[in-house]
Amino acid sequence: MRKNDSISIPVILKVGKGALEGLGQCLLDEGLTDVVIWFGNGLIDLFGLKVMESLKKSGITALEYQELDTVDIDDIITLAFSLSNQTKAVVAIGGGKVIDAGKYAAFLRGLPFISVPTSSANDGFSSASASLIVDGRRTSVPARLAYGILVDTEVIRTAPEKFIYSGIGDMVSKITALYDWVYETEHGVGALNDFAVMIAKKAVNSFVRTPYASIKDEIFLKELLDSLSMSGIANEIAGNSAPTSGSEHLISHALDKLLETPQLHGIQVGIATYIMAKVQNHRHVRVNTVLTETGFWDYAATLQMKRSDFLRAIDLSPAIKPHRYTYLHEEQYREAAKELVMTDEILQRILTAD
Repeated sequence: MRKNDSISIPVILKVGKGALEGLGQCLLDEGLTDVVIWFGNGLIDLFGLKVMESLKKSGITALEYQELDTVDIDDIITLAFSLSNQTKAVVAIGGGKVIDAGKYAAFLRGLPFISVPTSSANDGFSSASASLIVDGRRTSVPARLAYGILVDTEVIRTAPEKFIYSGIGDMVSKITALYDWVYETEHGVGALNDFAVMIAKKAVNSFVRTPYASIKDEIFLKELLDSLSMSGIANEIAGNSAPTSGSEHLISHALDKLLETPQLHGIQVGIATYIMAKVQNHRHVRVNTVLTETGFWDYAATLQMKRSDFLRAIDLSPAIKPHRYTYLHEEQYREAAKELVMTDEILQRILTAD
């Protein structure tokens, strides 16, 4: 019999229009009266006044208030252990960099972490790992699942559309990731957690079935962000990223290693999800429908990504996580994926020849 280990879930989850203005009250309600506030680069000018007014209104003290533009693990360790002993929580406001820095610093100091993403580019704001620079290389390290997640859909709406497209790509990837997880479990690698599967499946199904007229509709943005938040919880339940990261993520991580300037994570993942959904012969029509109707494909076609880069990334993908056993860990499926890159009608429009 397997032991039921305890899991963490966010205590605060606020997603909606104007949520940023309620940051101070959320902190006060949890007794987090003395906090460190870290902003992403350039974001104090955009959101600093609103944040400080919210804190002041609720009597919250900002012990530290600065912009941060580093994910070097040595820098984060130094920052973490320089925090005042009065600190009751670390609040990170911005994109992936500052979110990763904040969650790792909170993890090191055993403090609650409050995640306030300003874009919907991926599910990193809700995950329990951080992508940091370790010995010069981007590396995923254990961190702290957010004690609180607060997302202002008005802020997300005003961000460049590429970040919404990236979030869409990352969200649909749960379709192929879950199929990979089942596949590798059937091959004796890892163990499926049925509850984590249910959470991740509910998240992606709820998202892909959401009616909308525009990707900037409130209902669409809220559903996207709610679903990305649920993905982080699925990973926490599983104890790893298998519910939300499979062969499609391996292709994206391989592109990150191969390219001097990779595209946004979710853009690469979205394209790779379509490739792998066809290789798996699993819900590829649904994936294509979402990527077509949201305008994801139209945006991706403007980026001039190369077929040869995807071919190299597919070959490299098993080495990214050799302990996994996704479809791409078998040569026959790597060959099938490369064949699609060269012949699929949609990919011919999206990817360019050298």
